[in-house]
Amino acid sequence: MASLKALKIRINSVKSTQKITKAMKMVAAAKLKRAQEAAEASRPYAERLEAVVSSIASKVSVGPQSPKLLAGSGKDQVHLFVVATSDKGLAGAFNTNIVRLARRRALELQAEGKTVKFYTIGKKGKDQLARTFRNDIVHMVEPGDLGKLGFEQVRDWGADLTARFEAGEFDVAHLFFSKFVSVLTQEPTEIQLMPVALSNDNAPAGAAASVDYEPDEEEILADLLPRNVAVQLLRAQRENAASEQGSKMTAMDNATRNAGDMINKLTIQYNRTRQAAITTELVEIISGAEAL
Repeated sequence: MASLKALKIRINSVKSTQKITKAMKMVAAAKLKRAQEAAEASRPYAERLEAVVSSIASKVSVGPQSPKLLAGSGKDQVHLFVVATSDKGLAGAFNTNIVRLARRRALELQAEGKTVKFYTIGKKGKDQLARTFRNDIVHMVEPGDLGKLGFEQVRDWGADLTARFEAGEFDVAHLFFSKFVSVLTQEPTEIQLMPVALSNDNAPAGAAASVDYEPDEEEILADLLPRNVAVQLLRAQRENAASEQGSKMTAMDNATRNAGDMINKLTIQYNRTRQAAITTELVEIISGAEAL
């Protein structure tokens, strides 16, 4: 049985931890509102741009002169997984869920005989993927505070990815991130980043109408396709920023509650041990008095 001193030290230690987790919950709650507003503000633009690019691309005849982001490499052998996580932990299953989805998809493609490479944005994703795919990680970026990322930074990442794609390092790129739904719910999400996915489901309202573009569609796409890559990366970071704070808020709330439960249990154990010690001392005093 632990001594009274050991129990007292442990109770004080758990109380200190509880203060930290409670403070971290409050910080996450303060950051969440701003991150959520940013994610919700960027979501319509990113989704609309993706739909417009898909709509225009579906009307273009792909040829040798077409942008590679539209035409692709003509193959489907080498896949690049752009896995966006955070640099920091203590956010519940936020990072793990993104990596789990990427790992599952990678194993599925490898089972089909495909080659999978990883481009990680965030230390946590890189650390987890390195356990299984250490030799398949081609590049790693540390984004820092997700809530402070701007378009200039993600545009540089997009330019790097586009250059790698045009150099033939991979045939298809997939982007993995966590879509913010609520404080309690964040959905790991996968979208095709390169080449542009052609789908009638993504066509905007009125896309079936006859539309004349000025300049022509290929010139528009030459400008929109690289921009769309950067915008989708920014969207992923904004969604991740909100998801990280929501997950962290939930995790710290659970940790605070668990610390409270542990303090109560340790306090009961401390009181029982103290009562047993007092009872033992009284018995010894009474036995000594009777012996006299």
